[in-house]
Amino acid sequence: MSSAETSGSKFVITTPIYYVNDVPHVGHAYTTLNADAVARWHRLLGDDVFFLTGTDEHGLKVQRAAEEAGLEPLDHATRTSERFASTWELLNISNDDFIRTTEPRHHAAVQALLQKAYDNGYIYADTYEGDYCVSCEAYYVEDDLVDGNCPIHKRPVEHMVEDNYFFKLSAFTDQLTEWLEQPESAGHSIRPAGYRNEALGIVRQGLDDVSITRTSISWGVPVPWDTDHVFYVWYDALINYATAVGFGADQQRFDQWWPSTHHVLGKDILRFHGVYWPAMLMAAGIDPLPQLHVHGFLLLGGEKMSKTGGLTAITPAELVDDFGVDGFRYAMLRNHSFGPDSDFSFEGIVEAFNTDLANTYGNLVSRVATVVGKNCGGVGPAPEPGASLGEAAATAYAEAAAAWDSVQPSAALDATWRLLRETNEYLAEMEPWKMDPGPEVDAVMGNALEVIRIASIMASPAIPEAVEIAWKRIGLDGQACQQRLPEAAVWGAYPGGLSVEVGDPMFPRFKPSS
Repeated sequence: MSSAETSGSKFVITTPIYYVNDVPHVGHAYTTLNADAVARWHRLLGDDVFFLTGTDEHGLKVQRAAEEAGLEPLDHATRTSERFASTWELLNISNDDFIRTTEPRHHAAVQALLQKAYDNGYIYADTYEGDYCVSCEAYYVEDDLVDGNCPIHKRPVEHMVEDNYFFKLSAFTDQLTEWLEQPESAGHSIRPAGYRNEALGIVRQGLDDVSITRTSISWGVPVPWDTDHVFYVWYDALINYATAVGFGADQQRFDQWWPSTHHVLGKDILRFHGVYWPAMLMAAGIDPLPQLHVHGFLLLGGEKMSKTGGLTAITPAELVDDFGVDGFRYAMLRNHSFGPDSDFSFEGIVEAFNTDLANTYGNLVSRVATVVGKNCGGVGPAPEPGASLGEAAATAYAEAAAAWDSVQPSAALDATWRLLRETNEYLAEMEPWKMDPGPEVDAVMGNALEVIRIASIMASPAIPEAVEIAWKRIGLDGQACQQRLPEAAVWGAYPGGLSVEVGDPMFPRFKPSS
């Protein structure tokens, strides 16, 4: 689906809601930054965007942690929820809503959706005996375990026996297979394709019915047809996406927004989002299904970045102190292709900051402003209509737009920065600083100013604060992030005759302390 085709439509994008027994770390930030950047891109297209994040606050793990801290579960949840909200504020995340699963609107939506599944015959009572990982808030069969431990958290599981209500997941094998096998062009499936195949593998191995309620805890959403039970965490948490767009409260709003829903998530929760969640929606008669965009793990020394990996010492706030908000945002988006696992390192952030932001983008803005000041009287000239850089800009935009539409921010930024590098090379070749004032230097500098204008719009989903500094320095009114694509990327819109300002370096080179 092209950018032009999606222009003006509704677009819902979500992160997972983060569990309140975690603290915000770089892995959470990576997921949220990707969703934020895609949301910002769709706003550039003129789409009506709804961007959702939030926190997951029920379950045995939260109840136990609260008890250990001498707190009520809600008080414990609120403390951590606020940490996530403040971290997203620090990182300039543009979410339109922040949902908490302890909100009344969510309780109502959970009860409404699962009541529909119950009324449709897909939920039944039985006794469960099996192995349970408190950290995952999920049951595992013996074949899933690794040396008797949870495959995700590498911790011992707990053996549990209790009366539960079960969701008839097995009834949806054929429907899930049909959904997962449809081509990407049909939409409403899972990308990249490898994760869709992984979900298909889960379905083809055979689906067992799953326990969805607990009687041994009270910290959860009460089951409406049997108040001795609460829904345990996954079957409450997943419904947040529907809650936020009006399910159970505003049917008209839900009908308008739900068909355009996209979930961004890590591969560790693919089973829940790519198998259980669509089946739950099918059971409640909700159509169409959302589209999933799945990324791999950030790895540090070969280990997944997670609380259990001992890597939460790396916090977004610390890296923002070193690199600024936009420096951190850019490095996280540019250095890690969306989809596969990716190595995270401090050195990688330094390289992206110094090479791309300081040397390429920041240096281009400074160089152009300096030459315009000296050789053009401080007034920015208009670009040449048929400039070779215009072709490069058109190519870069087409590639970036395709990448953003496929939820590939790293590839989109690669196309954008290739245009900036080509422009620096163009200036090195033309040497406008050696030219006398006149038409020749005006043409060269007008072309460079036009690239800065276009590239700043294209880069705004990643570095929203920095592009506005560049925008003002080349004399433009309004904001780069409020332009409308694809029209704003057409070559020749820099009007000329604008005052161009020389300022401090936008991204002073980072020098690690010895």
